[in-house]
Amino acid sequence: MSPILLALLWAVDEPQRMEWKVDDVAREALVCAPSKEGAGATALVFGFHGHGGSMQNAARSFSFHDLWPEAVVVYMQGLPTPGKLTDPEGKKAGWQSGPGDQGDRDLKFFDAVFASMKGKFKIDEKRVYSSGHSNGGGFTYLLWCSRPDVFAAIAPSAAAGARNLKDAKPCPVLHVAGEKDPLVKFEIQQRAIAAVRSLNGCEEQGKEWDKGCTLYASSKDAPVVTFIHPGTHAYPREAPPLIVKFFKEHARTP
Repeated sequence: MSPILLALLWAVDEPQRMEWKVDDVAREALVCAPSKEGAGATALVFGFHGHGGSMQNAARSFSFHDLWPEAVVVYMQGLPTPGKLTDPEGKKAGWQSGPGDQGDRDLKFFDAVFASMKGKFKIDEKRVYSSGHSNGGGFTYLLWCSRPDVFAAIAPSAAAGARNLKDAKPCPVLHVAGEKDPLVKFEIQQRAIAAVRSLNGCEEQGKEWDKGCTLYASSKDAPVVTFIHPGTHAYPREAPPLIVKFFKEHARTP
């Protein structure tokens, strides 16, 4: 990127649309350059919309770029994808559900965007994070398992994608779940949380971390925080500040 274009990107607070070609398919994302100067290299945060959502919706709902103005924040756009719970014909945008699904198109997309961000910005590779809601939360779990040496912490919401933990390494996790979720049942999410806590070597008893949040300490420096809210499948407005707080507490040890 030319110095002039980079300066323009950094000067604009609003997310900027960017494109990539992945396996001859056009992919896009909204990229938020830091609107506030930080010390040294910057953190990098990825946000993934749910099935049927969009990168614009993710930017509005998550608002990580507003909550963490010193970070580079990327909201990626999915492609039409058959859903596991809805939209079996795949008319709506979403993310691959497991390794090899959809030809690993979304893992390849992530790799391309990650490499691009490291080329355009001074990224602190010890502070790379991912969060997503529903199908996007499942993809966040998949990214952790498929790219185990990338993330300092992850924060899935309304997701149950912790099926491939055999390939994962302990990593701090904040899981957001609604007790009345009619789509991704709360009981299923509870099993996912239990599997993550086991992998991360967490204690049985938790303690309060923030309002509505329980922290389970880890013997592997990979604590798990649960934010259990009384709502349904909808993304709770209280989640983004908690997620950013959690991310800021963790950096990856090489």
